[in-house]
Amino acid sequence: MASPAIPAADDGDGAASPVSGEAVSAGFAELEHQQLLLASCTRLYQQLSDHFDTLERGLASRSDAIRHKRRAVEARTGRALDSLRRRELSIDGSVSRALEQLDSLAGSGEGSSVAEDAAGLADSLRALCGKMDSAAFFGFVAARRKEADALRAEMPPALRCCVDPAKFVMDAVADVFPVDRREMKNPADLAWACVLILEAAVPALADPDPEIGAARPLVPRAARERAQLMAREWKEAVELKGGVEGAKPPDAHAFLQHVATFAVAEREDRPLYRRIVVSFSWRRQMPRLALALGLDEEMTDIIEELIGKGQQLDAVNFAYEAGLEEKFLPVPLLKSYLEDSKKASSTISDNSSTSSGQSGSNTNKKEQSALRAVIKCIDDRKLESEFPLEDLQKRLEDLEKAKTEKKKASSSASSGGTSEPANKRIRASNGGPMPPAKAGRLTNNMSVSSFPLATAFVRSPSHTSYASPSQTSYASPSQTSYASPPHTSYATPSSYPYDRPAAHGLYCNRSPPAIREPYVYPANEVPSVGFGMPYSSPPMTYPAAYGGYSNGLPAYNNGMAPAFHQAYYR
Repeated sequence: MASPAIPAADDGDGAASPVSGEAVSAGFAELEHQQLLLASCTRLYQQLSDHFDTLERGLASRSDAIRHKRRAVEARTGRALDSLRRRELSIDGSVSRALEQLDSLAGSGEGSSVAEDAAGLADSLRALCGKMDSAAFFGFVAARRKEADALRAEMPPALRCCVDPAKFVMDAVADVFPVDRREMKNPADLAWACVLILEAAVPALADPDPEIGAARPLVPRAARERAQLMAREWKEAVELKGGVEGAKPPDAHAFLQHVATFAVAEREDRPLYRRIVVSFSWRRQMPRLALALGLDEEMTDIIEELIGKGQQLDAVNFAYEAGLEEKFLPVPLLKSYLEDSKKASSTISDNSSTSSGQSGSNTNKKEQSALRAVIKCIDDRKLESEFPLEDLQKRLEDLEKAKTEKKKASSSASSGGTSEPANKRIRASNGGPMPPAKAGRLTNNMSVSSFPLATAFVRSPSHTSYASPSQTSYASPSQTSYASPPHTSYATPSSYPYDRPAAHGLYCNRSPPAIREPYVYPANEVPSVGFGMPYSSPPMTYPAAYGGYSNGLPAYNNGMAPAFHQAYYR
């Protein structure tokens, strides 16, 4: 680009004058402007170039994806056409085999009657199916939930004994599926039995041709129409209850199994099937049901959705069932699942109070469940070489050991923490003093009750003797002796020992006991007590733990009622 011409200055004589500084500055400014325009054009060209390159790459990738899908559709279409041709050719053979089976069933029914009390589980199932007793069959299955594995193995051959297996199965589950019609109040959930029977019906309804098998269930037209009506009824009932997300897992599972068993899946219901599969993906049969319901083209999206929800373990199961384990590598997914479960457990433990140990126990249980599920998945998928189990098993053992120690600590804390009996005393309800932990019936100890006390201060001499120097026994004119077999005599002259403190006058009293001068009571002030006469009620009561002094006889074993002197007060 040519630089702009700078006009030369002309003086009066026609000679060119020198160029001024303003003209030079204007020229350089114009050059800078042109340079900025060039840079802007270059940048725009580069951006357009990158944009078109991105569009070309996107179109190429989409073209490859469409080409790959077209090849897959062509291959699937070819397999479907081949299957249809094989089915068409095998119709006559299948019909003949079915008729032969019916003839054999009829012959066996005429030749020998089935025993009412069939011995084994298989014989009982065959007997019920041979008689087409659907109600008794369902009751038989529902009553043996603990034998589910044995039922799962024995029901398919038993259902083949039915004249019409499709009708028999639908009649058997009609009281529970699609709507529970039983008249019982709070009936037990028996959807698991429906799932078990519907699963067993798949091989029973399969085509006798071994090359076709379960791909073409032999369901009569009337039975297929009835199965479609049952499926619609279930969908309407679920929508009235708030949608499939609020349905019980066994009920939703029974619906999908019903649709797959009788081959009544509809293309417009595939979004519904996918919602149910994703909502209950943790159930073991869901990956297989997803393929049976025609969701094979959406398995990639389902697996990605499960990974996004943090359900990596379910995603691994779906990937193996769909043959996508190379695209979704299982080992990284399992490690991510363990890390997420550990983080969630630690977060719950930090945010909740662990004073009672309940939340800590729940977090440990969640982590243990995650570890066990991952270990089982590794065993089932034969991934020990890629993901060793030693660390997982060690971590599981540590958690179980910590759980056991926590239980021991909580049990010891609830029992007081020591094996020695707790020395607890109950304070009186009126705020009075507590009795001593252990108080023996000593001659110089005065027991203090925790019950309300009298206001008077009690000072009673010991019961060993109140004799005066001039007499040796407490005798009255009508009584010559006051003695009992254990107590040989009360005539020992000994005065009350006031030369030492007579124990504590009152429990928790901070004042020191008063030291009194020795004194004795004259004989005429001592009342005469007859033999066996009960002692009058004292002004304070003694609890039963201190020998029952307040109620007389039960505290002594000599069979004689002791007589006590009247208490003295001051």
